[in-house]
Amino acid sequence: MSRWTCPSCEREFGRANQSHVCVPAGTIEETFALHRPEWRLIFDAILAHTEELGPIHTDAVKVGVFLKTERTLAEVRPRARAVDLMLVLPHPIDDERIRRTLPKSADLVANVVALTDVRDVDDQVRAWLTEAYHAATG
Repeated sequence: MSRWTCPSCEREFGRANQSHVCVPAGTIEETFALHRPEWRLIFDAILAHTEELGPIHTDAVKVGVFLKTERTLAEVRPRARAVDLMLVLPHPIDDERIRRTLPKSADLVANVVALTDVRDVDDQVRAWLTEAYHAATG
């Protein structure tokens, strides 16, 4: 997976000069530092599953962590009451656990599921992550 590093914010992207919001890179620890310890366990379970699928690049910023291959497959955002997992897919997911869908581009949708316990990263969430991984690696 070849990556381009922005000279201004030092974050890595899949394409040279890729359009992005130039915010300073951070660490996963900084992203989760002010949140419940359980939120980090949820993130670790998500990351462990995606790493089983193949190479993953983590891009941590203040509000969350992007999981990337050639492009973003998911974003994990710790919030006050839950961890929002945004799964980037070419279609909306029709499931009661999906809180909302957001258009990402003409052909991609972010499907948001709220996770409050590490057990919420169950077979269904792992299947969605697997689908997002394969969609991102194209």
